[in-house]
Amino acid sequence: MSTLRYSATLLASVALSTAAPPPSDPVGIYGVIDRVVFEGDSAAPTAVQIWGTFSLSDQKPGDHYLAPVKGYLYFVPSRGNEATTRREWADLKSVAGTKNIVGFAVKWQRECPGRVRCLTEKPANPDTYTLGFGVVKMPKAANTGWDVATQLLSGSAPTAACGK
Repeated sequence: MSTLRYSATLLASVALSTAAPPPSDPVGIYGVIDRVVFEGDSAAPTAVQIWGTFSLSDQKPGDHYLAPVKGYLYFVPSRGNEATTRREWADLKSVAGTKNIVGFAVKWQRECPGRVRCLTEKPANPDTYTLGFGVVKMPKAANTGWDVATQLLSGSAPTAACGK
């Protein structure tokens, strides 16, 4: 069964607000995904590169996300949750190239939900993928008036800095 789902509570809250996600938004990363590259066996990948434009949580309570940047995220599966992680990666691949905003990962954790890497950075030292509420597709109506959504969809986001 696919983990791509609409979280009724989260999406209802987002759909009601045309300015921003709800203050209790648990999503760690919002993004528009261009492509997904699996490493290792395609049936059981050992790592994934997720290319696109992303806005990561700054891990403060409420609606706080960093400015969107273009690049890629590089992850290994969540230890002990490899099968679920790989299903979410497959869901992310299924929305690649659709220009839909999706939310994934979780903001309430000890580490940042990931790092957006510059387009020319060689994949190394992957982050651990964090499971949240699955892959959440944002309704089109929620994109109006939310600055992050506008930047994610406009294609005007800057490229992630190299060498961090």
